[in-house]
Amino acid sequence: MHGSPWWLAPVTIIGSAIAKRFAREGFTIAAGRRNGDELSPLVEAIADEGGTCHGFSLDAREEEQITDFFAKVEKDIGPIEVCVFNVGGNVNFPIRDTTTRVFTKVWQMACLAGFLTGREAANYMVPRQRGAIFFTGATASLRGGIGYAAFASAKFGLRALAQSMARELGPANIHVAHLIIDAGVDTAWVRERIKQAGGNTEIPEGRLLDPASVGETYWQLYSQPKDAWTFELDIRPNKETW
Repeated sequence: MHGSPWWLAPVTIIGSAIAKRFAREGFTIAAGRRNGDELSPLVEAIADEGGTCHGFSLDAREEEQITDFFAKVEKDIGPIEVCVFNVGGNVNFPIRDTTTRVFTKVWQMACLAGFLTGREAANYMVPRQRGAIFFTGATASLRGGIGYAAFASAKFGLRALAQSMARELGPANIHVAHLIIDAGVDTAWVRERIKQAGGNTEIPEGRLLDPASVGETYWQLYSQPKDAWTFELDIRPNKETW
């Protein structure tokens, strides 16, 4: 539905790129993150391109905040056409150093919040018999790595949630997809982590994913005809080893 609100939670560098891509197609953006004030640059950037973005403070782990947010967007902005769940939670702890608090927090961020978001989106989309719900996954969605017990278990759970929803909601004309980002994304945070690990800061072209390319992939997912929907795809730069 061209021009309908599109919701993203929360907004990171990747999320901002996705939001900008949909805004260029005429979508009104309703974006949420825990500190809503940090959305000001995104709101301004989209406005500079002639689009509209509404920023909200939102903790996607809190059920009441999720239900209130969806209700407010539906009432004050319009029907939600596309919902993108983009929470990270990428932390690294050896298993013996992984506390119950860390494990629970990561699961709440990357899995429970996805359930709350997906369920609420479905509550509005199913009666209309249209819509799209997209979940952002990671390499950890497919395999656990050393020190990533908490993150991988949460991302495994999110992938299972997405798959179950896709099977259930597809017949209701709701496109549910899971996008696995199987590489580092070109952000200042990623480059700093590479530097701290002693890696080469002169990263060759094609080694990291451009956030704008991720946004383009989400737009391609949304643009698919319903007789050829993708549930899951993985993306990586051409120089990524896998």
